[in-house]
Amino acid sequence: MLKKTLLALTFAGLAFAAFAQQPGIKRTPLQKVEFPEGYNTITAIAEVPAGGAAGRHTHPGIETGYVLEGELNLFIDGQPEKTLKAGDSYQIPAGVVHDAKAHGDKAMKVLGVYVVDKTKPLASPAP
Repeated sequence: MLKKTLLALTFAGLAFAAFAQQPGIKRTPLQKVEFPEGYNTITAIAEVPAGGAAGRHTHPGIETGYVLEGELNLFIDGQPEKTLKAGDSYQIPAGVVHDAKAHGDKAMKVLGVYVVDKTKPLASPAP
């Protein structure tokens, strides 16, 4: 039991480290639930400063979110660019390259929910 707990904590630590280390974005994990089987559901706040961008990246599962503050341009490969403002929500399919750029002269903040394969990093940079 102790080995399983330590292994789960190690994976969670690696996932949160990968999540927080992407350049241009600050992510604050709020909670993590090991559900459904084989996945972690992670809720976090993501912030991008005015003029900044999250950087092109992927997640090993779906991302849904709600814009709390500011505006952003959301780029999802294979879809038209979207401009979102506070109160808007979005969805990003598993494994699809995407980027979010703060629009205008204000920072943007979103509440994101990620349902991701628990054996993989939460976020991976993409070319």
